[in-house]
Amino acid sequence: MKKIIITSLFILSVYLIGQSQILSGCEGVTAFNKASTPDIGIIISSGDAETVWNALRLGIAAQSKGDTVVIFVISKAVDVFIKDTSKFDIPKTSLQFVSNGGDIYTCATCTKMRHTENVQMCTITSIYDLYEIVKRSKKLVTF
Repeated sequence: MKKIIITSLFILSVYLIGQSQILSGCEGVTAFNKASTPDIGIIISSGDAETVWNALRLGIAAQSKGDTVVIFVISKAVDVFIKDTSKFDIPKTSLQFVSNGGDIYTCATCTKMRHTENVQMCTITSIYDLYEIVKRSKKLVTF
């Protein structure tokens, strides 16, 4: 009986630690410049590579017109940035966007849930930076 109780407590503690990490993420992490006011904020949550690619292309088009653009990647879109195996070359398009002066951020909690910190071309940050991007962007587009 004692062995069952100890085993149950161990399993419960592992479960609770895992849940607290998923729920709390890295909310203290910040990278977005709070003094900036992007012309366009783009939030990408779709896990569809073509949708992600089109969002990046919109960002590049806006940059070519002189707009400042910031992108926040969240939810299933993180999967596309981790490993793009599609015909839509996300790493190449991301590099072009960043080379033009854009910033791409991603959700720390979303990356943590995927057990990685290797999100191509993205700065890992928190939901609070997403809040700041939403608050400070002159226009906001979601994909």
